[in-house]
Amino acid sequence: MSLQTRPRLLNLAAVSLLRDEASAITALEYLPIELFPTLFMEAFRGSRSETLKAMVCAWPFVRLPLGGLMQKPHMGTLQAVLDGLDILLAQKKHSKRCKLRVLDLRNTGQDFWKMWSGSSVHVSSSSSMTPVAEVRSRTEQPLAPLEVFIELHFKESTTDDFIYLMRWVEQRKTSIHLCSTKLKITSISLENIMQVLGIVQLDYIQEVEVNCIWHLSTLAMFAPFLGQMSNIQRLHLSHIHGLAFEEEEEYYHVVQITSQFRKLYHLRDLYLETPSFLEGCLIQMLR
Repeated sequence: MSLQTRPRLLNLAAVSLLRDEASAITALEYLPIELFPTLFMEAFRGSRSETLKAMVCAWPFVRLPLGGLMQKPHMGTLQAVLDGLDILLAQKKHSKRCKLRVLDLRNTGQDFWKMWSGSSVHVSSSSSMTPVAEVRSRTEQPLAPLEVFIELHFKESTTDDFIYLMRWVEQRKTSIHLCSTKLKITSISLENIMQVLGIVQLDYIQEVEVNCIWHLSTLAMFAPFLGQMSNIQRLHLSHIHGLAFEEEEEYYHVVQITSQFRKLYHLRDLYLETPSFLEGCLIQMLR
């Protein structure tokens, strides 16, 4: 059988299974691992929420790169997958088949889906099985919280699926870790930003870009969160303006900011578009 023929047969098998959704869900326990991604893609395209929910509980890979399928917000799919995670979290004894530890909602993972759909036929079958083998030793130990990776971009408008996800995570903080490697802020409001950052694993963040007008006092309020981003490597701050503060108050804000900067031991790239507020203390900050 050619490599190009095999994916077409998998697609046909997945479509055939989904004609009877109840039977498809029952068959998950015995389904060959190779058929899982294809069946998931077909269930996603057909908005088969019950199948998606059940597949999360039996997912035989460490990572589920859902964001690679959702080119735009898809509330129904997100709810189905999160419902599946709830079932998984409620299980006292997890299925031996399920290896899921990471739900990735970032716009990544396309290679995974292409590989299983046949678009990248150069990937060997042995490498495609690696995710299953990776966690066999881990499953014998107490399970750490599930990780949900997102693209953390604060804008003026917020989508319904983002709000839904934040509420869902906040109610499950002990069993779900919300993670992001990049933080981008183009919104002026800090209140909502601080609320979300309160449930994010800040030590996962490696890049921060603030591209909006902030006053010095706003940056001082944000600074304690910045200080917890212990693995940050790139920091970009633009449009930081001082107000008509008393000299003592301005000094207090600067001290708040620089004291947190000095905790960023892994920082390699620092860009300050308006660094005038650091006049006289830049050398001390960079020691």
